[in-house]
Amino acid sequence: MAKPLLSGRVFTCFIRFALLLGGMMLVSAPLGRVPVHAQSTGQQNQQGQAPAAQQQQPDQNAPDAGGPSGDNGVIALPKKKESTDEPPAPPAPPEPKFKNPENFPTTSLRVEVPEVTVDVGVLLEKTHQFVPGLRPDNFRVYEDGVQQHIEGFRRTEAPITALLLCEYASRETMAGINFRMQMLNTAWAFAQQLRPQDYVAMMTFDLNTHIVSDFTQDKQQIFQGINELANEVWMPAAFQETDVFDALNESLDRLSRVQGQKYIVLIATGIDSMSKLTLDQMLKRVKESRDITIFSISTDGFFEAMTQGSGGMMGGMRDMTFLQADNQMKTFSDLTGGMHFAPRFVGELPDDVKAINENIRAKYELVYHPTNAKQDGTWRKLRVELVDAEGNPLRMQDEKKKPLKYQIIARDGYRARQEVE
Repeated sequence: MAKPLLSGRVFTCFIRFALLLGGMMLVSAPLGRVPVHAQSTGQQNQQGQAPAAQQQQPDQNAPDAGGPSGDNGVIALPKKKESTDEPPAPPAPPEPKFKNPENFPTTSLRVEVPEVTVDVGVLLEKTHQFVPGLRPDNFRVYEDGVQQHIEGFRRTEAPITALLLCEYASRETMAGINFRMQMLNTAWAFAQQLRPQDYVAMMTFDLNTHIVSDFTQDKQQIFQGINELANEVWMPAAFQETDVFDALNESLDRLSRVQGQKYIVLIATGIDSMSKLTLDQMLKRVKESRDITIFSISTDGFFEAMTQGSGGMMGGMRDMTFLQADNQMKTFSDLTGGMHFAPRFVGELPDDVKAINENIRAKYELVYHPTNAKQDGTWRKLRVELVDAEGNPLRMQDEKKKPLKYQIIARDGYRARQEVE
């Protein structure tokens, strides 16, 4: 029997060693070469995809029968729900503060929008009665021929502030006495229609002016002054000449310091003897007046009626002088929106004075912003018209449907403010 090459123990150790060596060779095999699927994974890794993620995903190239096919597209993630509790808005940034440089005073900008107020009186020509019940659309205001938009409208009836400016010269002729008596009767008739809330003053003039009564609400002071002038108890007149331009200019200066709407009732012949101001200067002064309306009553109407057309050449010159004086007084009234009267008989005075009172107390006040907003100190011509609903000239009639003529009393114009440079 042949002897074995190796003993049993040695053979067992040999088998174990061989098994151990074979296992090591199997483990080291992946390190020696790269499998095919590993090379594909490496290429994908170079394209930016994770190989581990693809190795973990199941193979979807061969789905089961009836199962969904593989979807390798873009995955749409569900949109998150917006929270109803929105955060509060951030606070507004603080306003920038301007700090004046040193030694620089604080200044402000003021923009003035021109505003024109026109007082309009509408009176019947025959009775001088005020016409009530007119509406804003019945009025049209034109400034330098351009229609203006009326933005404010109201009817006013308020206490008055008036100055009685009376000619009182020391003429002892028949004409001079007549002028003085006409003046006193007119002043008395006006004072009788005063109301307790009215403020009235009285001033006379020859070459100089004389204050008979300062502004007062006591009518008895005005009556007392008229009585003293009539009885020559207080006789301020020392000259036969009359300077109506200077007296009117002084009256405008005095009233310019009084607030609100004021009125001058000029009772005179209108003849000017030797005033310092010329007629052109006086007209310019009247145009520049603000919130002052002049009503004028001529005291030479009766004398003109008695002497007109008599006396030859001297009479003609006299008539021309009175006619010029009346035209001057009428111009003063027209420029300021007043009225002029030349009564020839004493019986006309109550109606004339009543018309003045009604026109002063009852007026329509129109307010507009001129289209020409320049403050250049120029004279602006005004014209007021009355129209019906269709834009035609307004017609009035009495109860018997007879046409009534009316008169529109308003300023001829105003002077714009001069912008201060």
